[in-house]
Amino acid sequence: MRPTVRFALCLSLGFILLAQRPFRSYPGLEGADADTELPADFNNSAELILGRLMYPSGGRGGFRGGSSNWLQGRTNWTVDYPKGDRTFSAAIRRLTRIDVRSVEQPVNPDDGDDIFFWPYLHVSMPGSWNLTDAQTAKLRDYLLRGGFLFCDSFFGTEEWKVFEEGMRRIFPDREVEELPNGDPIFHTVFDLNERHQVANFRSLMRDGKGYRADGADARWRAIRDDKGRVMVAMAFNSDLGDSWQLADEPRYPEKFSALGLRIGVNYIIYAMSH
Repeated sequence: MRPTVRFALCLSLGFILLAQRPFRSYPGLEGADADTELPADFNNSAELILGRLMYPSGGRGGFRGGSSNWLQGRTNWTVDYPKGDRTFSAAIRRLTRIDVRSVEQPVNPDDGDDIFFWPYLHVSMPGSWNLTDAQTAKLRDYLLRGGFLFCDSFFGTEEWKVFEEGMRRIFPDREVEELPNGDPIFHTVFDLNERHQVANFRSLMRDGKGYRADGADARWRAIRDDKGRVMVAMAFNSDLGDSWQLADEPRYPEKFSALGLRIGVNYIIYAMSH
């Protein structure tokens, strides 16, 4: 493990804490909110707040169920939420010197300019997203201004196809690439040349495979801006959200949580320093 330092937030986005919307919460798709206590310091100011992208779900790809209204929670964007986010926040506090808020922030791209005040956005199950034209334009602007989008928990050919369709609407002229082992994103805090698939818990319990459909091979992919910065990172055929949410679950193997938390920390440090 390399020594860590305190990183400044991305100034290019002009993040002003006073302009951010206050903390808000929604019911999770898996009911993980039911046994997740609100931390006593949830309303404290911090230099980093983990954003979670809210989005409308389509009819293809991924786990389906819950509410029909994405604005009320209990749809695919709330998978592993909020427990996974809060466990990840605690890990960032423990493993780095970043002052991160103990609770996440759901971010609706339709809320005016609010998205520009959150330097990091996690999007869970983007293999089912169904973005509007206005939302794709807003995300494009957000990313080109310096934002960072981490896409997680999607598996197999069908989910990739749905994800790629949405991403090509955001960036029709930018290619998805495989991240090489030597990329700085794998070496900001932990040196992660050796990586394995981070298992999906439901699939692991059901058939021991740890993945959905034909998603057997983990892929670490990205889209870069014109300066080579990774602005969209993809943990395809892995489920880092499960590795955070289930870090203390005896049935979920420790090797998955250990790697998932380390990858997440590396991505956060990269997002805050590039």
